[in-house]
Amino acid sequence: MKTNGILDVPDDSVGLVKTEYFTFAVIPDEMLLVSGRRLGPVTLAYETYGNLNAERTNAVLLLHALSGSAHAAGYNSNDDLYPGWWDLYVGPGKTFDTNRYFIICSNVIGGCTGSTGPASIDPGTGKEFGLSFPIVTIHDMVNAQYHLVRHLGIDRLLAVAGGSMGG
Repeated sequence: MKTNGILDVPDDSVGLVKTEYFTFAVIPDEMLLVSGRRLGPVTLAYETYGNLNAERTNAVLLLHALSGSAHAAGYNSNDDLYPGWWDLYVGPGKTFDTNRYFIICSNVIGGCTGSTGPASIDPGTGKEFGLSFPIVTIHDMVNAQYHLVRHLGIDRLLAVAGGSMGG
């Protein structure tokens, strides 16, 4: 165990992590959805674990289940009682070994934990989208993640993995 402030975490944990936010598709260059509607600006919540190598060839994108979040491993604060949803598999020496791989996990668009979704403000009305949030498809989610991966300076992923929608 290692102590991080008041939090004791296992030695194979990624420890404290910070959720980051990436915004793209800013008006008037909104994201064109499969439905034909436009959405923008689009924000993705994401976390990364491990280090991107100099060749930028060790990036792995993790995909959460339908109701998941970008928080796949570690702890967001010293007060956090529960690790990320795939903490058993992400970390030093684990399946998604952060000593070898640069792991990226983002919340999908339409999600409820930090990415643009029904609780976001509709720039056209100034109110939450709610039920007027456009229908998004897996294709739309992948398109948004593509923009995130490019923002991180990665041209090609080593692997994409996950449960449910990502499996």
